[in-house]
Amino acid sequence: MPAAEEPSTPLQELGELQGKIAATYQSLQAASAVSFGCSEKDAVYREDKLTLYHYRPIAPSAKLPPVLIVYALVNRPYMMDLQPDRSLIRRLLELGLDLYLIDWGYPDGADRFTDLNDYINGYIHRCLGVVLREHQLESTTLLGVCQGGTFSLCYSALHPERVRNLITMVTPVDFQTSDNLLSKWVQSIDVDALVAAHGIVPGEVLNAAYVSLMPFRLLQQKYVNLLDGGSDQAQIDNFMRMEKWIFDSPGQAGAAFAQFARWFFKENRLLKGTLEIGGRRVDLRQLTQPLLNIYAKQDHLVPPTASTPLEGLVGSKDYLALGLDVGHIGMYVSGRAQRELPQAIALWLQRR
Repeated sequence: MPAAEEPSTPLQELGELQGKIAATYQSLQAASAVSFGCSEKDAVYREDKLTLYHYRPIAPSAKLPPVLIVYALVNRPYMMDLQPDRSLIRRLLELGLDLYLIDWGYPDGADRFTDLNDYINGYIHRCLGVVLREHQLESTTLLGVCQGGTFSLCYSALHPERVRNLITMVTPVDFQTSDNLLSKWVQSIDVDALVAAHGIVPGEVLNAAYVSLMPFRLLQQKYVNLLDGGSDQAQIDNFMRMEKWIFDSPGQAGAAFAQFARWFFKENRLLKGTLEIGGRRVDLRQLTQPLLNIYAKQDHLVPPTASTPLEGLVGSKDYLALGLDVGHIGMYVSGRAQRELPQAIALWLQRR
């Protein structure tokens, strides 16, 4: 019979841990300059901090109207194009879609009074105008992501004639569901005091809030998993890209932040039908165009209960809800999303 293995001593385990740390540290040093965004694009319009990008085609055209992607204000949009094997944008380009994206940039002190009307009836309206003029169209497709999806709902309700198809992704509509942890945090803060103290609400404040919702997974567990993964450079590069994105949070224009926190989270005006932007009521029943609402079944920031009520609020008779068994970030980078989501979006658009 073979001799039984001797149990590891605490000293041996410590030595193994130190070896893992040393190897991982060397790999992290090598990954410190990882790049972000893998798809080539051109800046076609700039205004203030905003840049409108047009992605270069990489496949024969699907001959569909262009898609304008409206991302959230609170994080950077390169999460949608993180690296070649984890890029929703690249998968859509491979299917022949013509993509534009609004990059909001980094607000500074000059933007403290920029409000929701400026973002929705101003920036989005003018960016869409650029796309429509370039393609000589009267309307096209909007794809709104997270908070950008909420903005897209508002814009489409106010300007339905300019939106041919509407796609919302991990987009909150009911901001006061019992399982919405982010909403509970917003309910507890003094929005006016926060904005008065900073003018531009620091991204670090919002990051601290997001991390506090799932502290073990976002603070400890990921580093344990990193050590257990050894010194594989590809894995380390993936980790560094994710870390960069998580902590790359632009500050928020004080006026827009206060309005969004109060009108959406604290007063739930979008759901109640009492929201006004630029002096006009946002009536979701004006949304009669085809509408695809994509939500993540394991989302801790925008739980399904916050997104799925949209069906009962809109006027569209062509409404489809698509739930993926992923989390909020997994919607952009998980293997399941990479396999299922781009094809679902392209097929939905082709049928319309």
